[in-house]
Amino acid sequence: MIPRRSLLAAPLLLPAIASAQSRTPVRFAVGPFQPTAGDTRRAFEPFFAHLAETLGRPYELTVTTDWAGIAVALGSGQVDAAWMGPWGYVLAKDRARAEALATVLYNGQPTYHAIILARTGLTIANFPEDARGMSISFADAGSTSGWLIPHHWFFKRGIDVRTFFRYRDGASHAANVISVTSGQVDLATDYDRNFAAMVASGRVRADQAQIVWRSEPLPNDALAVRHDLDAATKAAIYTAVLAITPEVAARIMPANYTGWVAATPDTYRFIETAGRDLNRLRA
Repeated sequence: MIPRRSLLAAPLLLPAIASAQSRTPVRFAVGPFQPTAGDTRRAFEPFFAHLAETLGRPYELTVTTDWAGIAVALGSGQVDAAWMGPWGYVLAKDRARAEALATVLYNGQPTYHAIILARTGLTIANFPEDARGMSISFADAGSTSGWLIPHHWFFKRGIDVRTFFRYRDGASHAANVISVTSGQVDLATDYDRNFAAMVASGRVRADQAQIVWRSEPLPNDALAVRHDLDAATKAAIYTAVLAITPEVAARIMPANYTGWVAATPDTYRFIETAGRDLNRLRA
């Protein structure tokens, strides 16, 4: 969390940053939020370009190909700041002391839900009991909603997903939705916003799947920085993202993202608890 004195000083620091570091690129990264790396770059680069312009710096943007990759890139010092999923951020915090500055707002909300979809035609009155023995596809192990949170939910109920279901993992969220709506699998993990977006875009129909499980609210993506990023740049990034209004967000951020709120030490605590319970964190 940025000290209050740094926040008050941040507007005065911006000209100094532009002058002293104007030729040093800020190295940004973003996770695989879209079906392809090219799609992700087109959707998210305007935000990073705006951020770099506000800082008065050139920039470089890396698009990672898996959720765990962005945590590795941030933790190894290859990037300065990253837009990353909650679990990816927690991994980077655990392994390299990364710091979340802000949490993104989606339609004005700082939270979302993990879901499990079932193909149309299945009768599942009681979940998960009625789904025993069905095939299920989880996303890759770096995904918050597609892997960590559903695994944790089953774990807390004493269910071994690898024996309870016909289990597989490693898919992207888009691939999971296509797999379940096309009948390739009985069940698949996803998150509510992604399924709604794929329906809205016409990639799938709402009647091709049913939601049989929904998580409690989860914190949205984090904008995180490496732990040893200089204080002036860190404060300037923090100030710049919190200044993004819904009107500005409509120009520079993907559809339905409306700005950012400050992250606190408690924002991602539930994600940390899930990772610790599943022995995925060192602490």
